[in-house]
Amino acid sequence: MIGEVHVVTLRGEIDHDAQDVLRRALLGPDGMMPARIVADLSAVTFMDSAGVNVFITAHLQTAQAAGWIRIAGALRAVRRVLQATGVETFISRHLSAEEALGA
Repeated sequence: MIGEVHVVTLRGEIDHDAQDVLRRALLGPDGMMPARIVADLSAVTFMDSAGVNVFITAHLQTAQAAGWIRIAGALRAVRRVLQATGVETFISRHLSAEEALGA
C-alpha cells in the first residue's frame, strides 16, 4: 500500500492458468477489493481474455466503492490487448506506477 492505494507489481504471463493469482494479488490484505488499485504491468509479457476479465471485474468492484483501478507500464503486447478489448476506455493506462499514483 502506498497511502490508500493498493499497488500490485505483476510479472510473466496473465492467462487462464494465472487468473486466480491475479485476482488474489488485486485483493487487499483483508481479502476485499480495495477502492484504489494501481496494477504495474511493466513485467507482464502476455495477457489474454482471462486477465482482461479479471481487470473488468476489479474495475466494476472498485467503481462501486467510488474508487478506481489504473494500469501502469503495460508493454506493447499487453497494450494491444487492452486497446482491442476496449478496456482502455474505462481503465486508465499510465506509463509508470508513479504516474498512475499521481493521476
